Amino acid sequence: MIIKSIELADYRNYDSLTMQFDKGTNILFGDNAQGKTNILEAIFVAATTKSHRGSKDREIIQFDKEEAHIRTYLEKDDVETRVDMHLRKNKSKGIAIDGQKIKKAADLLGLCNVVFFSPEDLGIIKNGPSERRRFVDMELCQLDSLYLYNLNHYNKIINQRNKLLKDMYMNPDLKETLSIWDMQLVSYGKKIIERRRLFAEQLNEIIYDIHKKLSGGKEEISVEYEPDVEIEDFEKKLKFSQDRDMRAKMTSVGPHRDDFSFVVGNVDIRKYGSQGQQRTAALSLKLSEIELVKKIAKDTPVLLLDDVLSELDSNRQNYLLNSIGDIQTIITCTGLEEFVNNRFEINRIFQVSDKSAICVNGEENSGHNE
Repeated sequence: MIIKSIELADYRNYDSLTMQFDKGTNILFGDNAQGKTNILEAIFVAATTKSHRGSKDREIIQFDKEEAHIRTYLEKDDVETRVDMHLRKNKSKGIAIDGQKIKKAADLLGLCNVVFFSPEDLGIIKNGPSERRRFVDMELCQLDSLYLYNLNHYNKIINQRNKLLKDMYMNPDLKETLSIWDMQLVSYGKKIIERRRLFAEQLNEIIYDIHKKLSGGKEEISVEYEPDVEIEDFEKKLKFSQDRDMRAKMTSVGPHRDDFSFVVGNVDIRKYGSQGQQRTAALSLKLSEIELVKKIAKDTPVLLLDDVLSELDSNRQNYLLNSIGDIQTIITCTGLEEFVNNRFEINRIFQVSDKSAICVNGEENSGHNE
């Protein structure tokens, strides 16, 4: 799958923008704070319905406007697909595929798989468990519609259960209804635990070789799933923690508290790894994400690199650029020197400035702001 073009209206700093991408490597260069990342964010939103920054729709829409639009044209096996996304400040977003409205945003996922890599992702290893869970959830939601269904329901039940725990403080008789939510929580939670365990196994099959090459043969890595609770103990531990949960007014047991560890030579590099080890592991993780999409979805993802090269040393830069191969890639940077130095093949270059993105190497009318 490739993205042929994107059109934005009233999105972040863009009043109106149209860009036509090459199926190879596309570079977006320009000074900071000109809107390069906003373009990548729009592509990510168009593919996943969510911002990689965690932004709400109302934060994406221009301040003085009530709505924004993203239109993308995708192509796979010479078949073109149009996706229209209508973002609204006070309503849920509307999505249409080839002019047909879809009822659930989940129906869009998997149509265009994207892998987003930003400097913040270099902290996935060393930061808290929530970032590692978010990485796994974002990837699995693109690859597995059943996981998305189970996760959405699990999160809704957690919110309902936590609300009930707060209400029970004023009305203890409500405790009788807690078991209804607990049954559903266990049902969906078990499926999440099972899928995350399988994901860790699938990831290990891929990340081991990538990391070994990236570390020059010096390091061997394994990813270990650390469930907060085992499937067979979930129901019992949830019941056991009821009094504690009532005091804390929140659910203390379940896969919403899971973590993943990264072990190099028997050392947990989340806590004890050097910054170099943590960055190498994060890069291995992102490169593995590409291979996972190829293996599980039987498709080639679109790779979005947001100013990440400036954060990597030359060895890691070279490895990343050499790994891209036949993947459509859209890269943001402040200058072109790093690509010239790497003698890297560039298919299309856009200069981003002043609410516009102008193609500067020959493609007509690509990236104009009206």
